[in-house]
Amino acid sequence: MTSLITGATGFVGSAVVRRLLAAGHDVRVLVRTGSDRRNIEGLPVEIVPGDLTDPASLAQALKGCETLFHVAVDYRLWVPSPEAMYRTNVGGTRDIMREARNAGVRRIVYTSSVATLGHTADGSPADEETPSALADMIGHYKRSKFLAEIEVMREVREQGLPAVVVSPSAPVGPRDIKPTPTGRVIVDAASGRIPAYVDTGLNVVHVDDVAEGHLLALERGRVGERYILGGRNMTLKEILDAISSLAGIPAPRIRLPYSVVLPFALLAECWARIAGGTEPRATVDGVRMARTPMYFSSAKAQRELGYNPRPAEEALRDAVAWFREHGYLGG
Repeated sequence: MTSLITGATGFVGSAVVRRLLAAGHDVRVLVRTGSDRRNIEGLPVEIVPGDLTDPASLAQALKGCETLFHVAVDYRLWVPSPEAMYRTNVGGTRDIMREARNAGVRRIVYTSSVATLGHTADGSPADEETPSALADMIGHYKRSKFLAEIEVMREVREQGLPAVVVSPSAPVGPRDIKPTPTGRVIVDAASGRIPAYVDTGLNVVHVDDVAEGHLLALERGRVGERYILGGRNMTLKEILDAISSLAGIPAPRIRLPYSVVLPFALLAECWARIAGGTEPRATVDGVRMARTPMYFSSAKAQRELGYNPRPAEEALRDAVAWFREHGYLGG
């Protein structure tokens, strides 16, 4: 079985590549010219050049493929010019779904995000049915992913696209070379650069469990359904305490109110623009999102797919070990 994977050089995508290879798939990867290929070096994959903004390259890459894993995404919480993000996340998703349908691909797994889901009024973990709207989406990343998922679901309803949607929570673990916004928190915390915290929380999951969830969605998922691929709901304080213990440094003890953090984020963004677009350490959208803990339930994936994530502490341990081994923590 030949499977095309977009985003294969990235954090989640490279984990999906490894899981598919282990399952015996012939893997083809769509790679942009100039992409950092460290995450797929030495792997027995067929590399084809292409770009989500070039539909002709997508059609060429999909020839002969039975399955598609569309993992690629522009994942940034701050963008000085958001148009490119929408072209990739929304336009690119629309185009590759149409090209996959034209190519006769029999099964598609689309990687969305819990960022597109709503939140419960009482603070309990949200699930796949928790309502949300575009107006609820904070920032361009969340809005672009929300719109992209609409494109996928429209193709499912109107054209019979054989797509299953998976929604990872906050993956952590090895090969986060960029790193992702969550990975940057781990690097900063393990390096002793986070002296304080805000009252928020995330659902932490090992990236390799997210990859396993993709394969399970391919094999057992129902077309047109969404499955949350998460792990454990943890407060930010719990996450920072665990990272500090793993890194052998004191845990932060000061809890900051949002009224203090928001002006700092504004200043960080202003400095980033002055400095030529370098991504700031703190973002206004990130602070706004942190006001509501991102807690989710993976019960549906566990029930229907057989999804069984490992403890979040293992995910954090593997992430800290990988960042240390590859020189991200200094010293």
